[in-house]
Amino acid sequence: MRKPNIAILGATGVVGREITKIVDELNIEFNEIKFLSSARSAGTRLEFKGKSYTVEEAKPESFDGVNIVLASAGASTSKIFAPEIVKRGGVLVDNSSAFRMDEDVPLVIAYVNDEDLRKHKGIIANPNCSTSQLMLVLKPLIDKNPMKRLIVSTYQAVSGAGLAAINELTANTKARLEGRDFENKCFKKPIAFNVIPQIDVFCENGYTKEEMKVVNETKKILHLPDDLPISCTAARVPVYNGHSEAVDIEFENEITPDAVREILKNSFGVKVIDNPANFEYPTTKDASGVDPVFVGRIRKNLAFKNGISLWCVADNLRIGAALNTVRICKKIIEMQLF
Repeated sequence: MRKPNIAILGATGVVGREITKIVDELNIEFNEIKFLSSARSAGTRLEFKGKSYTVEEAKPESFDGVNIVLASAGASTSKIFAPEIVKRGGVLVDNSSAFRMDEDVPLVIAYVNDEDLRKHKGIIANPNCSTSQLMLVLKPLIDKNPMKRLIVSTYQAVSGAGLAAINELTANTKARLEGRDFENKCFKKPIAFNVIPQIDVFCENGYTKEEMKVVNETKKILHLPDDLPISCTAARVPVYNGHSEAVDIEFENEITPDAVREILKNSFGVKVIDNPANFEYPTTKDASGVDPVFVGRIRKNLAFKNGISLWCVADNLRIGAALNTVRICKKIIEMQLF
């Protein structure tokens, strides 16, 4: 099997460092690897597989001879470098929002819609973090029983907004406990001891951009009809890591909670923890630092015919970003699509 030359763009960021760690964990085989960043972070030393690497400033010529680029450097950076990567024959696996809804760009969750990778024209998009964990839960269910309606409420950790947001939660919490004033910068409201029902900007329809990502990306990944009803409410919660989601699904045909448990227990990337009588259900602490999407509180939905309600939790920096990016890389190599 041909081995690629790999570059990690945005290597010094929170997700970039996680990508680097997971490339090692998944034993991705490559000929050469390089680490790229902005001029501000260039020169940083990184340890990887027992060797020390110097992070280089990303420039167009940085991608000469590179087969696969794993990028988590923001949409504006991805838009600048994508044409340069493609022109040089590389494949960009992009973790930003830059290309997710482009018609010619596959939006992929590994092990959910792998065949879409074959359609790539040099760019593959990694979905939004809250969409990512949801897809691993929905796909095996709707393969058995088509979906009529979906309602999702997300409770998203601050790490999804980057290192500055993580630091703001710490500083805001300390200030609140010490009775000091605090000026929030990352969030529109104080995050400490609070829940903020806004992630990203508001759209004309009253939903936020984050909420519409869940709606639109779900339809694209799962190849659902445009008119299938999906609604989402996204909130930021004072948790460092791990996104939680309350999910309500209406199916075409009757389905029982036991059937859902059985399907998910046998599904890739999912772990069921569902014994409420013994207070066994997933929390963000269960998910932090590990790969599975954890599912629990599986029960009959009282509002929908053929409805199921469930709770799912995942490490947003892994399955929601870095892990899926590296899994896509692994699939590209296995399918020899570079």
